[in-house]
Amino acid sequence: MSEKPTPPWADQIPEGSFISYEPTYKVGEYFSNFHKGSFSLQTEQNSKALSYYFYDPTEHGYEKGKAYPLLVFMHGMSNALEGDVCINYAGAEFYSKSEYQKIFGGAYILVPLANEYIENEEVLGSWDDSYTSIVHDLIESFIKTHIEPNGGLNKKMVFGNSNGGAMAVILTRAYPGYFNAIIPMGAAEIPDEALLDSYDEHDTALFFAAGKHDEFSSYEENVVPLLPRLKKMKRCYIYTPDWVQNGDHGIASINFGWEMGQHCIINPMHCNLKFDDGTLMDENLPDGVAGWLSHLLE
Repeated sequence: MSEKPTPPWADQIPEGSFISYEPTYKVGEYFSNFHKGSFSLQTEQNSKALSYYFYDPTEHGYEKGKAYPLLVFMHGMSNALEGDVCINYAGAEFYSKSEYQKIFGGAYILVPLANEYIENEEVLGSWDDSYTSIVHDLIESFIKTHIEPNGGLNKKMVFGNSNGGAMAVILTRAYPGYFNAIIPMGAAEIPDEALLDSYDEHDTALFFAAGKHDEFSSYEENVVPLLPRLKKMKRCYIYTPDWVQNGDHGIASINFGWEMGQHCIINPMHCNLKFDDGTLMDENLPDGVAGWLSHLLE
């Protein structure tokens, strides 16, 4: 096994802590819970299409004829090129587990896929403003085709990892009040104060997750100035850990030619903010982020 690169922040970690170089959970264990579909949209100007993954709780023991929530997961840049692994990278895989489904009392899951491709070794076609209307229309089509015939919709929540977090923000800006909750994780773009005002106006809950040592987004420059407004929101939980950790209690490091372990707050969020030994990553969230969100359904 080759030696792992030393993260640039290694000399800043607390004494007695250790670096963890990969998530401790198994990737792909629950991919079989998902189906893959496609959606096309014809306009006067052109034809657009998106693929997507989805999970239907009524295929896994939850009765038809009831209203269930819809969890939409927007993946990060280049993740659509990873095949089924995108389900995990978007943070959606474990939400199909019975443990997570029980927290919500059953929930649909939708993972839209950006039309990404590689040209001259550069990833193109990732989420941006141009996808706004078609993602919205995909969600509406999914509700009409899969959810309404089964008993209807409860509430809609949108998760977004990295660039997918930016896309989640874009969607909530374009369609005020459309989602009941937004969960940006290490987002490439974060809500400004005007959008936070809109969330309060439309009773949209915000679970804001960002690591204080995120390699791609400065906590001091981007998050700290927003904290006073975040703390005044009607429904907001702020999760900004000093160090992003994996399930083994280690401080997360991932290097793909550049260090991004602290950017990958998706790792602990995927674990519902619980370590492998069952202890909590946040003592104020005994049921994790899923538990916090489930209270919105009550």
